[in-house]
Amino acid sequence: MNEDIVKKLVSGELKLHQADDNAASRREAVDLRREAISRLTHTDLSNIGKYSFDPEVATRKNVENAIGAVQVPLGIAGPLRINGDYARGDFYIPLATTEGALVASVNRGCSVCTQSGGVNVAVLQDEMTRAPVVKAGSLAEARRLAEAVKTPELMEEMRAAVRTTTRHGELLRVDPYVVGRSVFLRLAFDTKDAMGMNMATIASDAVMRLLEKKFDLRLVALSSNMCTDKKPAAINVIEGRGRTTVAEVLVPRKVVIERLKATPEDLCEVNYRKNFLGSARAVSFGFNAHVANVVAAMYIACGQDPAHVVEGSNAITSAELHDGDLLFTVSFPSLPLGTVGGGTGLATQSECLSLLGVRGGGDPPGSNARKLAEIVASASLAGELSLLGALASQDLARAHAKYGR
Repeated sequence: MNEDIVKKLVSGELKLHQADDNAASRREAVDLRREAISRLTHTDLSNIGKYSFDPEVATRKNVENAIGAVQVPLGIAGPLRINGDYARGDFYIPLATTEGALVASVNRGCSVCTQSGGVNVAVLQDEMTRAPVVKAGSLAEARRLAEAVKTPELMEEMRAAVRTTTRHGELLRVDPYVVGRSVFLRLAFDTKDAMGMNMATIASDAVMRLLEKKFDLRLVALSSNMCTDKKPAAINVIEGRGRTTVAEVLVPRKVVIERLKATPEDLCEVNYRKNFLGSARAVSFGFNAHVANVVAAMYIACGQDPAHVVEGSNAITSAELHDGDLLFTVSFPSLPLGTVGGGTGLATQSECLSLLGVRGGGDPPGSNARKLAEIVASASLAGELSLLGALASQDLARAHAKYGR
């Protein structure tokens, strides 16, 4: 420990970020910064200093002013049988959570789904969006821009601009929205196996520089909230964002009664009155029981941006009778996720991705991210099925008392 640097950090002679420039290694910089914060706040931070990821990787790509790590318990659920286009077979689901009863509940749902033949799942749409806003010189110019971005000629020019920024991303389309002289351009990209937000942002900037030369406009903001990133928004529910995915399972009547201690009719009524009527009365975008629980736990385990749980929880759970059996589905309009970039390269997150067989880029490109989307959707369905079963059988409070939530 370089005591001189610690003293300078504590006194303010050095800023916290300057520890990286004064330390022999990034790991030492993390230690120096943590020791300084410990002294400044009179707090024991020894457990925060225990971690396994490589600070050379994390502090270059994932975090600034690092002092260590916060650990989240990791549980496993499964096996879960999945019959998808990309995810096929039995999977063990990693869930990073501090909520007692969650893993046990998802595990029960996995068992019921597997006993019923597995979850059928498909990715229906795959695109990441970024939506700059510009101010046009006149209403006529705003209209001209909105019409021009739909033409094949300008589209090819914009795609060429995108290709100067990435070898992987591809501009799919541009949807214009005009509000007075403000024009919102929602650009949709194929980002392959990356979640793609950084890729889309850099590519969108290149497109806007092109448009500024061709039209009487001024770029106001590269992100306008029409994307819509990390916020509840109807546009994501309607138009989709990330990997739009639908999962379903047909649970035989006998399995519902034996394993969930309720009838298919019971689950249908709970789903109707809770997820449909209750959500409508609350004016909720999420017509589901607790999709955010599983999405968050898997996102944290697999190196995704946890803030995208906002979009991932925009899901619709449906339950209906099918010849006396239970047809159970969950639809996800917006699942932003990826298997390269972001936190996917960190040691523990990388192991969780390997556990699922989706680490790194897929062959063909994009297939690993779509496989992960199918797994997340299927695991979330298992969680929904188990919770609705607990509600239908009046066992929810008992289960939470048992597992110490």
